[in-house]
Amino acid sequence: MTLNPGVSRSTSFTEEQVAGYVINATREVFSTMVMMEVLDSFPLKEPVSRFKCSITGMVGFAGTYSGVISIHCPVALALKITSNMLGIDCDEVNEDLNDAIGEIANMLGGSVKQVLSKGGLDVKLSIPTVISGEDYTVNSLSDNDCVVVPFTVVDHTLLVGITLKKED
Repeated sequence: MTLNPGVSRSTSFTEEQVAGYVINATREVFSTMVMMEVLDSFPLKEPVSRFKCSITGMVGFAGTYSGVISIHCPVALALKITSNMLGIDCDEVNEDLNDAIGEIANMLGGSVKQVLSKGGLDVKLSIPTVISGEDYTVNSLSDNDCVVVPFTVVDHTLLVGITLKKED
């Protein structure tokens, strides 16, 4: 699904703008905190909800805008991300891996929050939630639309998605 015209009008952002915010935030976080370059692709036409051997980090927005930003990546990539970010060898799913992916979701949320709000004061972020497993599904119970941008990092693909709604 993509950001529909009604949602775009109500948020004052186009789908392209939201995708641009996600791309810029992801590039910035990965280049400065993970020391990895990411290559973005066009946003997906349909969201992905089923993941295998993956980890997902999510942070919610509340306030003027509500929604969720999420990062989904294969465990093999998450291990490399964690190793780079923390400067340690991470070779298994553990607390360090969960903390690193949760913190990346938090940093992505913080970057997008600054764009959505007046200096960050009218949008709050939730604490990060991290899910991992051999085979799991992540579904939004909201009828909000979303933008999902795939990125290539070290021959792996990760997804960064955002679901966004302007509150009345």
